Amino acid sequence: MTALRFDDRGWKTYGASLSPDGSAFAYIVDDGNGYPRAAQRSLSRDGVGDLRWVKLRSTGPVRKIVHSTDSRWLAVEIAPSGGEHHQVWVVTTDPDDDTAHRIAATRPDGRSYGTVRLVGWDTDWVLLTAIDHDGTTHALRVHPGTQTARTLDLRVGSELIDSWKGATLVRVGPRGYHDMLLIRRRPDSPDDEVTMTPLLPQDPGAVTDQGYVLDQGFDHPSLVFVPAPNEPIRDLDSVQALVRSDFDAKFPRLLGVEVSKFGVRFRVMAQRVDIGLDEFAVSHDQSTVALLWNVKGRSELQILTLPDQTLHPPIELPGEVAHDLSISAAGSVVSVTVSSPQHSPLVHLIDVPNRKVTPVRDDVVTGEGPSSLLRPELVEFFARDGMPLSGFLYRAAKKNRDERPGPTLLYFHGGPEGQTRPDYQFLFGPLVDAGITVFAPNVRGSSGYGRLFSHADDRYGRYAGIDDAADCAELLCRLGIADPDSVYCSGRSYGGYLTLACLTFHPDLFAAGIAICGMSDLESFFRNTEPWIAVAAYTKYGHPESDRELLADLSPIHRIDDVRAPLLVVHGAHDTNVPVSESQQIVAELQARGAVAEMLMFDDEGHEIVKRSNQHRLTEAVAEWITRYPTRPGVMR
Repeated sequence: MTALRFDDRGWKTYGASLSPDGSAFAYIVDDGNGYPRAAQRSLSRDGVGDLRWVKLRSTGPVRKIVHSTDSRWLAVEIAPSGGEHHQVWVVTTDPDDDTAHRIAATRPDGRSYGTVRLVGWDTDWVLLTAIDHDGTTHALRVHPGTQTARTLDLRVGSELIDSWKGATLVRVGPRGYHDMLLIRRRPDSPDDEVTMTPLLPQDPGAVTDQGYVLDQGFDHPSLVFVPAPNEPIRDLDSVQALVRSDFDAKFPRLLGVEVSKFGVRFRVMAQRVDIGLDEFAVSHDQSTVALLWNVKGRSELQILTLPDQTLHPPIELPGEVAHDLSISAAGSVVSVTVSSPQHSPLVHLIDVPNRKVTPVRDDVVTGEGPSSLLRPELVEFFARDGMPLSGFLYRAAKKNRDERPGPTLLYFHGGPEGQTRPDYQFLFGPLVDAGITVFAPNVRGSSGYGRLFSHADDRYGRYAGIDDAADCAELLCRLGIADPDSVYCSGRSYGGYLTLACLTFHPDLFAAGIAICGMSDLESFFRNTEPWIAVAAYTKYGHPESDRELLADLSPIHRIDDVRAPLLVVHGAHDTNVPVSESQQIVAELQARGAVAEMLMFDDEGHEIVKRSNQHRLTEAVAEWITRYPTRPGVMR
């Protein structure tokens, strides 16, 4: 096998937040030295200013950064040591004041929260979702200067989505069944009255998971509904919101909702045929909505202008996949992260009126890395039960046409609601360059293909999802892409579980497996994971009590005697999403039976492997494991 080459030509940048006044932007930078960090740069007609690092008194990868409404503050979410117990810090945008303050570090009674997530801003207050260790969720509004905190909502299994001037959107429900509530507090009432209104009618299996409260009053006309001549006078105390939802639809779309004294009504603001909405961002003057659509895994950016509701032609992006939308107050500038198989994530600024896209480069990129020749092919086929499946194929080059296929790796995404897309994957370039073909499928349960498909692996559907993995391997062999004796499987998180399931449910198909942060026993996973993660996962996998037999039967560790292929497991020591014990126990059980099993532990990582040096070690370990075991056990060459 050819020696590995790594793509270290430039920095990875993503997660940008534009200041509402358009004078600066903040973003996350992975310069290859340690954990990804937050940075800020000024923005003017002359271009972008020098980079300024945001200094925090905590060590770990930065997950999110958002400007305050008045552009004076930055709120930053960080995952200490890469774990699940996140913190939120605030720092001013004043270049001469880099003092950082941690907010919502503890509850009013002095106890710590399990984790704190950054949501956004309500005027000059930070919006947070703080979760207790038992899974109780506090929707908080915190002042960055005084540390004054107010609870907007309190319930189990919820997530604060947005809040603006007394109107709060809260997402409720487990994975795959997300509804949205409008919570209103009336501070002028004698008892601080609270009202709760579901935004949309009940539609089991629908997901409403992103929302934005629109400004109301005399200065802001209705953007969702224009009253007809025979309608009553508009209720100026009404609340209007935009939400992303697949309510009453196969794919997510943009809906406008109005809650008033006359009731609740909604309308479709933007939709496309058989194409789902990934995310949206609304300008503060409410004139412009930026939309990212998911077209079979590839991204398209469109601008929707209000109140005329005009959907403009797509703006061409210099890459396959985009995410992390942010927009200036007047909607004239949009920032977005763009990546492709050939190029790592990079923040781009978009001049909306002129439809001009400009990359933000922090360093000089020279030469070609191993990703430069990646050309993914979309492969569409059917599972054994007729379910349509697809995936992206990255072919390793052959020296000659008659050469036998080299090793082929199936790589499964996490979730299971994730989606394999033609974006940048640090593993794929070096592996393909070294002669290993990679196929990254979207088995049932993946997002991006409609509601039926995303729910098709729920609970007892998990058996069919595992069979999908086997069908992928058999397809590649049938098409002559893979050698039946040299097919491997790998994946992270749920993909790690699916790897273990492949080796136990279909043990004769694979030469070896590499499971990264995967669950080996669904029962012990539910016992040991974070409580808020467990509660949300019941609808996907089953309940630990009422579905005990199902969880046991689907757990790879209970089929361990069937394992024939060598197994490498990889885990981050600070992972409390899928606890490290999930990897440790299956390795111990296999070794006790004399099977080949090894473990690679990263002492400075959590559920994701984020440090560049560790990503290199992981890639080398995958390639070495495949090289060490070139064929299925018992096959002689």
